[in-house]
Amino acid sequence: MRKFGLIGFPLGHSFSEKYFKEKFARESIVDCSYRNFEIAAVSELEDLSKDPDLEGLNVTIPYKEEVIPFLHQQDPVVEQTGACNCIQIRKGQLTGFNTDVIGFEESVSSKLQVEDKSALILGTGGSSKAVAWVLKKLGIAYLYVSRTKTSTPNQLGYEDLDKKILQSHRLIINCTPLGMFPNTDQYPPIEYRYLGPEHYLFDLIYNPEKTVFLTRGEAAGARTKNGSDMLAIQAEASWKIWNRPSGR
Repeated sequence: MRKFGLIGFPLGHSFSEKYFKEKFARESIVDCSYRNFEIAAVSELEDLSKDPDLEGLNVTIPYKEEVIPFLHQQDPVVEQTGACNCIQIRKGQLTGFNTDVIGFEESVSSKLQVEDKSALILGTGGSSKAVAWVLKKLGIAYLYVSRTKTSTPNQLGYEDLDKKILQSHRLIINCTPLGMFPNTDQYPPIEYRYLGPEHYLFDLIYNPEKTVFLTRGEAAGARTKNGSDMLAIQAEASWKIWNRPSGR
């Protein structure tokens, strides 16, 4: 039996296991299984990857960056972003990929307008690096926003988000877990009263389907989109990677 799975902590919010089980059933794939591996420390990956039947893993919060030292090879996008959400395993060799960039680019583009020239990326974790990579590719300028200042360049604090900044950055992407199940009452602390129909709010969260972040965006007349399409697109990209020759 070929094995695949997801590593992260916690994983109560994840739809990946359900997604792949339904995919296997729908496509009559009978020789594969997919399960969640809720590991308390990324170091547990070392023992996990020794399973000779394990051929691939998805990686989610909080390990998209922490997993890098455990890789034997890295796709160029992983090298450039410093984040990995997909691992191909062949004969004990772990090769890292980033399918978040594929999922985000295809998903966000469906509602982009030519006027969306500047973006705010809420959060500085692994997912935010994939988002920044895509925005750079699309020619969209961006600033990171975080609760605490880090070494990340082009970064603001939430307290810096005044009316001028919010109104001049039409695209706002939530890359934080704020609002994710079960903490659905949480949301990024921005001044939603400064948003309007010209804005586009994209939330990487897909559970719940509509976060407070998106609900408040909708109330302001903004375009909104959650992370469900992104999840499906990146999952299918992972599946292609797991089924192709090693390291390609």
